[in-house]
Formats: sequence, C-alpha cells, structure tokens
Amino acid sequence: MGKRVMIVLGSPRKKGNSAKLAEHVAKGAKAGGAKVETFYLNGMDIRPCQACMKCQKKTARTCAIRDDMQVLYPKLKQADAIVIASPVYWFSLSAQTKTFIDRWFAVGVEERNIFRGKPVAILLSYGDTDPFSSGGVNALRSFQDMCRYLGAEVAGMVYGSAMEPGEIARNKGLMKEAYELGKQLAGR
Repeated sequence: MGKRVMIVLGSPRKKGNSAKLAEHVAKGAKAGGAKVETFYLNGMDIRPCQACMKCQKKTARTCAIRDDMQVLYPKLKQADAIVIASPVYWFSLSAQTKTFIDRWFAVGVEERNIFRGKPVAILLSYGDTDPFSSGGVNALRSFQDMCRYLGAEVAGMVYGSAMEPGEIARNKGLMKEAYELGKQLAGR
C-alpha cells in the first residue's frame, strides 16, 4: 500500500491559488503511488481552541470540543505526510488554517504528539510580489517554528505570488515544484 498524504485547504476559495498548488502536489503524490485525501477547511465546522486545557488531562484522548476536528484527528495521526495549503491573509496564515493548527494542541504535546518525525509541507500564495512585504515570510516562519516545536520534519515549502483565483497556475515552474513535492512525499 502506498503512503497516505493528507492535504488541507485553508482558503475560503475552493479553487484559489493555494488550492491550485495543492492540486499539483496531489497529482505528484498520486503519480508516486500515494493515497491522497484532501480536506476543505472552510466547508467544515472547526471552532477555535477554548483554552479549557481538558485535552491535556491524563485521561483525555483528544480535544473536548465536538466538531469536525474529531474527524481530522485520526486522519492526521494516520497520515504519512501532511500538506497545508493557505493563502497569506494580513501577513500570516488564513484564519481557517490558523484555527485548524491551533487545535493541534490536543494531539501535539508531549506523549500525545502525533507529529514527531512526520513530514509536513506548506503551500502558500500571496497577492504581493514580494514574500517579505506580503507577509509570506511571516507565515513560513510560523510554519517552521511549529514544526520545530512538534519535532515534525519540514518536508517542503512551495510559495508564490498571484492575486486572481487560479492565476498561480500560469507559473509553470511553481506548478512543477508543487508536483515534485507530491512525488517526494509519496516516496518517503
């Protein structure tokens, strides 16, 4: 059986630029023999962490909030690799992406950490042509810090500039980079 690659779309646009990058990662992963599952966060009921700390009790198995994260937790655990696709909004990850990641607290701390050693990649799109003034660098840094904290492997970072939905697909070099990332994740 091939590797399991979980792709999470964090944009409100189902066919936006980060989703286009994710589509090419999925194609590459499938070509490499991986099974790919994609989740559209904006269409799911995922509430913000409430800092109740119930997930950190010895008897807790996961987060106390009963929403669609309960579907995603086992998928995160079973995945051989995770890919996060997000646009850059207000100099960081989208709210959908950030809310999803914040909820990793329930399964990413100490002996509950399901991410240790797991390959995690990020795909970013931003409207400005510069990754610094757009906030893309902030989002990449947050991703790197998160992976370092979790002990996860930074498996790849593919990012580029595009404003109109789907516009990023014209960047053939970037699409090839995303496809190759998918193939690489399938081969791990």
